[in-house]
Amino acid sequence: MDKGREEMGKDGYLPLFETKVAKGRILFRCYAASVFVGIIFICVYRVVHFPPASAQVLRRWAWMGLFLSELWFSFYWFLTQFVRWNLVYRYTFKDRLSQRYEKVLPGIDIFVCTADPRIEPPIMVINTVLSVMAYNYPSHKPSVYLSDDGGSDLTFYALLEASRFSKHWLPFCRKFSIEPRSPAAYFSTSPEPHNSNPLMAQEWFSIKKIYEDMRNIIETTTSLGRISEEIKKEHKGFLEWNSVSTRHDHQSILQMVIDGRDPKAVDSEGQPLPTLVYLSREKKPQYHHNFKAGAMNALIRVSSKISNGSIILNVDCDMYSNNSESVRDALCFFMDEEKGHEIAYVQFPQCYDNLTRNDLYGTCFRVINEVELAALDANGGPCYIGSGCFHRRETLCGMKYSKGCETEWKRENERKTREKASVLEESCKVLASCTYEENTQWGKEEMGLKYDCAVQDIITGFSIQCRGWKSMYFNPERQGFLGVAPTTLLQSLGQHKRWSEGQFQIFLSMYCPFIYGHKKIPLKLQFSYSPYFLWAPNCMATLYYVAVPSLSVVGGISLFPEIWSLWVLPFAYVIIAKYAYSLGEFLWFDGTIQGWWNDQRVWLFRRTTSYFFAFLDTILKLVGFAENTFVVTAKVSDEDVSRRYEQEVMEFGCPSPMFTIISTLAMLNLFSFVSCVKRVVVDIQIKALESLALQIILCGLLVLINLPVYQGLFFRKDKGAMPTSVTYESISLALLACSIVLY
Repeated sequence: MDKGREEMGKDGYLPLFETKVAKGRILFRCYAASVFVGIIFICVYRVVHFPPASAQVLRRWAWMGLFLSELWFSFYWFLTQFVRWNLVYRYTFKDRLSQRYEKVLPGIDIFVCTADPRIEPPIMVINTVLSVMAYNYPSHKPSVYLSDDGGSDLTFYALLEASRFSKHWLPFCRKFSIEPRSPAAYFSTSPEPHNSNPLMAQEWFSIKKIYEDMRNIIETTTSLGRISEEIKKEHKGFLEWNSVSTRHDHQSILQMVIDGRDPKAVDSEGQPLPTLVYLSREKKPQYHHNFKAGAMNALIRVSSKISNGSIILNVDCDMYSNNSESVRDALCFFMDEEKGHEIAYVQFPQCYDNLTRNDLYGTCFRVINEVELAALDANGGPCYIGSGCFHRRETLCGMKYSKGCETEWKRENERKTREKASVLEESCKVLASCTYEENTQWGKEEMGLKYDCAVQDIITGFSIQCRGWKSMYFNPERQGFLGVAPTTLLQSLGQHKRWSEGQFQIFLSMYCPFIYGHKKIPLKLQFSYSPYFLWAPNCMATLYYVAVPSLSVVGGISLFPEIWSLWVLPFAYVIIAKYAYSLGEFLWFDGTIQGWWNDQRVWLFRRTTSYFFAFLDTILKLVGFAENTFVVTAKVSDEDVSRRYEQEVMEFGCPSPMFTIISTLAMLNLFSFVSCVKRVVVDIQIKALESLALQIILCGLLVLINLPVYQGLFFRKDKGAMPTSVTYESISLALLACSIVLY
């Protein structure tokens, strides 16, 4: 506990959360200082041993390019170490929250966003909805809003079925305090109860049967792709689809599936149910809908009219609640008497429940979640990452921080409207219309989530911080939210392309942390955003380092010190220390050696493909040759893909420019390595290779890390193998590059 909090404790004040500075940072700082010294020696070597004018022109240019790449890597490494210098971790006291505020806990509006029932199945969506309806929280306080940008009656039908099932599910969760509270996750991970608890066993089997019946009917209807006339008669809401033309052209659809204010809206034990609302905002081809940010802004307006909860939680439709205490954890920050009035949002980490043991595609963000976001928190506050985030409503509506921003929580509970549900449904539709935002500040400087950026969440959180608010990062022992990770390499690379492109756009825009954040947020927080905003430019140095040293081996051009030279030591130390520390850090946070190796491979793939195309597209947008797009990551895959993913077999399958780059670089390094072996074994040029030793080692490591690529190119026969067209292209391009160097 920090000094300030100790003093407050002495005065009788007991905080609702505490902040602890991470221990054991001396080792990290010694490592960082020693690597920094090594980097200085490498730079000295590059300058002192720069090839003279009489040297080969190709060697001079290759040397210069390598030096520039190393300068970039050094700058980026220094930036990340500066950001990581201090870490803080937060801990909550929910018992104190209950003792002080149980009777005046605020209303919570929970937003669940979905966009396409074909890639985000309705059964998955309603499992997320049910998980947030079942929070350990007074059941009349939450209001759950499902935003369906797909405008699908299939999703509405699934939500209707979920509302019926919730009457049984919520009492079951309360009675037996189960975790997690997503039915699909619970029944797939929970063993059948023992006979020692017959009451639990009886209800367990009963609820499971009700859930399976619901799941089967939803999945059957979804597979048919239409709602039967018999089902349509069950609820007036289906009449809305009589005038729907397409998912991209329809009027606002709003239905209060459960009106939590209605005394008859109770579960099987007579307890009130949370309010449950379906919203599909109006879509017209001539209006830009601004993707997820537009959906969130419509939800903010509609919910302010219906429930107007003081706190807003937003989750993606695949990101179910894994911890029923998350709401209370978040409120420990907002309702803390000393610091709560300063806090705009509380960000939970993004975690996944479908990861393989060794995290094949490096999706876990193990070190980012455990170290880098905690470092952001220490430097001024974490970024808003789009899901699993609790917001103070006023901050999303443009309020600037001032010392008089303290909230009277008791008064906040008296703000619900008394209008009838049917009246509310009609009056709120205009708030979700295409024209409502015209000539307003919505999506611009002050109101709601910001538009015109691929990472609308990041820029929104950043602008909130620039208005004087603080944010908190909370990583509880039991993960707060679990989602669905990409199960193919192309999905993963595409996701990172979108993220890195949006972040680089921010860096080059007026919202650059050093421009927009100047004198608004701490300088160390401005620096803390930069490693993420500069993901995309990493591509150039990485592509150079992966290709040029290997090609130079083919041409016999030395770019590193001879193996027996003392100048090898700084290179060797920096490489060994950096990766040894990285491995140790990864293992410390419960990773595996194979998982770390997979992580290194995927970061290489991302830097040479996702970041390259993100960099290219950003430049094209700057000169007006491209526009922003938003691609929803698929949450379903066929059985063969799923089986290969579970077996940790890398998925290629379809042609892609990204796969062409990956394969070409892999073949380039393979050809270079083979040429080295030929020189040693056939030509017996051992002495000549002494000056090329470090390049050969680098080339060999790149061959090793690309083994799954070679398997996909030459040895696999399944549908996930590398397409034949990509194989031919990569071999041709690699041979062409080697030929140019040789001749």
